[in-house]
Amino acid sequence: MSKQWLTRTQYAVVMALLVSALLVSAKSHGDTVRFHAWGGSAQVNGYLQWVAEQLEEQGITLQHVKLADTSDAVSRVLAEKAGGNLSNGSVDLIWINGENFAAMKKHGLLQPNWVSSLPNFALTNPSINPAMVTDFGEPTQGMEAPWGKASMVFYYRENHLSNAKVAPPTTIAELLAFAEALPGRFTYPLPNDYLGISFLKYAAVALNPKHRDVFYKPVSQQALRTITPSLWAYLDKLHPLMWRQGEYMVRQASQLQRLVDAGELALSFSFTAAEIPSAVERFDLPPDIRTYAMQDGSLANVHFIGIVFNSPHKETAKQVVNFMLSPLAQSQKKKLAVWGDDTVLDIALLNVEQQALFTSNETHPSAIPPDSSSPLIAEPHSSWSDALRQVWFERYGARY
Repeated sequence: MSKQWLTRTQYAVVMALLVSALLVSAKSHGDTVRFHAWGGSAQVNGYLQWVAEQLEEQGITLQHVKLADTSDAVSRVLAEKAGGNLSNGSVDLIWINGENFAAMKKHGLLQPNWVSSLPNFALTNPSINPAMVTDFGEPTQGMEAPWGKASMVFYYRENHLSNAKVAPPTTIAELLAFAEALPGRFTYPLPNDYLGISFLKYAAVALNPKHRDVFYKPVSQQALRTITPSLWAYLDKLHPLMWRQGEYMVRQASQLQRLVDAGELALSFSFTAAEIPSAVERFDLPPDIRTYAMQDGSLANVHFIGIVFNSPHKETAKQVVNFMLSPLAQSQKKKLAVWGDDTVLDIALLNVEQQALFTSNETHPSAIPPDSSSPLIAEPHSSWSDALRQVWFERYGARY
């Protein structure tokens, strides 16, 4: 029998799985890990309840502290540090990405250099997948672990568009033409909402194809002067054609679904593709909803989990994150009926049994077609969010 040697990657994966098994068998000492995460999605909340049930079998209590805005938790941690609370904080884990990560990194609010110690992190194959260690252009430096992937999708009322003989827009230019054909049937939230600023970033990048490189560097005044003229020209035309002539804009992304369900909007968008068919199943959206991706690009990102610097339960928090990165937890999260969040694991590194967990024939008429594809637009550097938000309010904010 010939001797076979493992490659370096295969060896790392085998060791990860062995250590993971040891971690799973270990019991914590009754620790309660407080996971501060957005609580505005029924399917996300349901998935985290399932995670809590799995962890309970390992002797770990996971408490999902539901947030309306992640910045609330960031402010709490910052206040604790300013007050001298350096080891007994009220936040253990936090679901973050982008500008919130940049703020926590700047102020030293996250535990550094812990992610590589997680056995299951090797399954993300970070050596050839830089998105696992980069957040909105910022190196994560082991301060946060990747948890899932998402991209912007649009959805529409099929009956409304068919009756009006209008096709769903597939580019930023077609979106303006759509608004001209069906005035008052589209809007976006104020940019202090995550979906509102996401729309501005998508529009800014899509309207400036010759200047895309500037979005992946820290923002500068020169860069803003380069990209904002086309953005303002576009929004000046779009706003009067929006819901309520753009004189009133929703403040939270969750309000968009209610307006679509009420028939006031015919087209909207989300950063969680699976929440659309899920909402249809809950009767929060009508059955004629259809989901798709823009063909000039879908803004996409990886979202992460961080351990707070003054958490008193850091070791148990690592066990929680390691479980969240397990093939079992990642495959459960990917199920359309559960959440539909795409996995951060490299499926090629999994064994046959683990790969089978990700095999699904789920379909739903309101879900984005499984064979659809569109270019992905990587999130701009985190500094762009604040900059675009500020100049937007300077130009349009007086009326809101």
